[in-house]
Amino acid sequence: MPVWTVYSRADCSLCERLLEELADLLGPAAAADVQVVDIAGQAELERRYGARIPVLTADGEFVCVYRLDTERVRALL
Repeated sequence: MPVWTVYSRADCSLCERLLEELADLLGPAAAADVQVVDIAGQAELERRYGARIPVLTADGEFVCVYRLDTERVRALL
């Protein structure tokens, strides 16, 4: 199972939605291991992602941005 990371920001409704959909897809045990990184106040991450959040990565590799790409996630499971 890949290490899933969601780059997000506080009060981001798109981020919350992506996390909910990802949890539904992965199941409760795997969803508990998803790393959520708040980019606010982290200069390098803000420069890299800016307003382009949420971003989902698997083992550090880009998976999708804004909305969950369920087909891509399933292919990585």
